[in-house]
Amino acid sequence: MLEFSIMEKFYSYPKVNLFLKIVGTDGNYHLLFSRFLRVKTLHDTLYFVEKKSEGFYIETNLQIDLESNTIYRTYLSLLNYLQPHHKKRVEEFFKFHTLKLEKRIPTMAGLGGGSSNSATFLNMVDGVLGLNLDIHEKLEIVKNIGSDIPFFLYDIDSANVSGKGEIIEKFDEVVPEIEVFTPPVQCSTSEVYRVFRKKFFKLTPIEELEKWREIPSLEIFQSLNIESANDLYRPAKYLCPELKKFQKEEYLFSGSGSSFFKFKE
Repeated sequence: MLEFSIMEKFYSYPKVNLFLKIVGTDGNYHLLFSRFLRVKTLHDTLYFVEKKSEGFYIETNLQIDLESNTIYRTYLSLLNYLQPHHKKRVEEFFKFHTLKLEKRIPTMAGLGGGSSNSATFLNMVDGVLGLNLDIHEKLEIVKNIGSDIPFFLYDIDSANVSGKGEIIEKFDEVVPEIEVFTPPVQCSTSEVYRVFRKKFFKLTPIEELEKWREIPSLEIFQSLNIESANDLYRPAKYLCPELKKFQKEEYLFSGSGSSFFKFKE
């Protein structure tokens, strides 16, 4: 059971996709196979402060649209999931507490910052209010909010991720330090997938990727180039041509972009 202090600060870390391959579709959804790696050199900070409010509120250093924010959507989904007595406790808590969010992870950058914030927030509320939610309940709460969130609900550094992002298989390894470079380019995930489907659609048979499940990340990194590692790089580059001038040798591309990364030597 998680137990947190109300005033405790929590770090919300991003991820990179060592590789990201599209292996199938399910209606408008894409089925993927990927290796997620947690980046420990960058984080957002979340904590609660005592402050009266008429409802749920986020104080942050960035301008955000509350209605579409992943944290707010997680809050609403949590309320909808909880039994009445727990729901009332959560609503009462946020009448007298505000969430502080210090953003450092770039947005629309392929690093999963919003998804990480969602998972961190859910774990915070669970721990501070003693809701005793298990991992299956948390996964149910976030299932319609973001496909990257399940990875962040687990306290792991490396995992093989498949399906729509909900199948998480921990990979035991020591992850080398990751250097991330995010250019001043914002890539819309939905638009990148749309361009992939329209202009670059090609499915990789999962059988061709099975060997990657057991190969350490450093070895995979050394064997791939930016286009062979990530099926979304070409559509992202088509959508955002300026990415070409930021591409660097030995760097791979994370998610739908726009971040590049490599392992530090």
